[in-house]
Amino acid sequence: MAALTLAKDKIRILLLEGLHANAEHFFRSQGYTNIVSIDHAFDGEELREAISVAHVIGIRSRTKLTAEVLAAAPKLIAIGCFCIGTNQVDTNAAKRLGIPVFNAPFSNTRSVAELVVAEAVMLLRGISEKNILAHQGVWKKSAAGAREVRGKTLGIVGHGHIGSQVSILAQGMGMQVIYYDTRDTLPLGNARACGSLHELLAQSDVVTLHVPAASSTSNLIAEEEIAAMKPGSYLINAARGNVVAIEALTAALDSGHIAGAAVDVFPTEPASNKDEFESSLRRFNSVILTPHIGGSTVEAQENIATEVAEKLVRYSDNGSTAGAVNFVDISLPAHDGKNRFLHIHHNQPGVMEGIMSVFSTRSMNVSAQYLQTDSDVGYLICDIEGDIDSAILTELRAIEGTIRARRLA
Repeated sequence: MAALTLAKDKIRILLLEGLHANAEHFFRSQGYTNIVSIDHAFDGEELREAISVAHVIGIRSRTKLTAEVLAAAPKLIAIGCFCIGTNQVDTNAAKRLGIPVFNAPFSNTRSVAELVVAEAVMLLRGISEKNILAHQGVWKKSAAGAREVRGKTLGIVGHGHIGSQVSILAQGMGMQVIYYDTRDTLPLGNARACGSLHELLAQSDVVTLHVPAASSTSNLIAEEEIAAMKPGSYLINAARGNVVAIEALTAALDSGHIAGAAVDVFPTEPASNKDEFESSLRRFNSVILTPHIGGSTVEAQENIATEVAEKLVRYSDNGSTAGAVNFVDISLPAHDGKNRFLHIHHNQPGVMEGIMSVFSTRSMNVSAQYLQTDSDVGYLICDIEGDIDSAILTELRAIEGTIRARRLA
């Protein structure tokens, strides 16, 4: 029996980039003890060597899991991105290798929303410049250009989980909220949907961006869009670095068309805290620059650590892929008293027949079966009753089209 399963204390878990302690605590509470926690990212040969023996890896945004890196990880069964985005992982390559990727798309929603509303207040009050001058010994006490947020129009581009939270908070402070989304979403409170991006830009005193990274959102706010904004308005980007054309924003700040901005994400970001941050926006006192910390609060990191660790444990223990960004979604009941086999394969004819043959030739009863497929991959879970022999996994893995197979402990 031991040859068919991997005990929890033998499953190697590698946690990089200083993940919150809740992640390791949760793994240990579930019986996983073979854990290595590192406070920084790995890359190059160091990453390939570390991942070559890992069964589960947890990362944030700095560790890049490319197809080449994943090819060096023959034991890897799951990836946890302890953040919202998964752009740092080649998710298609992971799927082809039978490795689901999990993230925490909602755990830092409140943290980002609070920062955005706070930045709207600071921009309208000119706090960034006043703060810089005060540090330089300049006492610039003046109401000139300082405005309340009450009654101002906030334009939200992307009315998803974060955008809708921003809407609620902003309305609570008396702002008029309009939003634009490519999907139909319900307005909250007195918020009003706009028919186009340019309609929103022309009406907003402050524009805030909450869209995902995609080809359709690359340079979403460029020269034409910035020109469409109200003169003297403000721009906030806490979404993705490639959403705003920095050169166009720089030019608009130089001309005074845009009065100020708050930017938390950038097209190119330092690889570590030791590297210099370079941006043409650094020279503007009217711009609030933050180092990609929209979701970096203690509360958010606590929630993210627990959420992603729970998803990884459920997959390792139970086979459930609920919440995976690159895999078919299967939520499973417990398999107490049953032998559960997982089989990930290319979606091609003959695989199911081969799997069932392995069990039927042994007169084993399939007490439950779960199958989901997409255009590329099939994921089958079988709960089996009967005596298990050591050749089963060898035969399952030998079936043409198999990507990986394992038996749960």
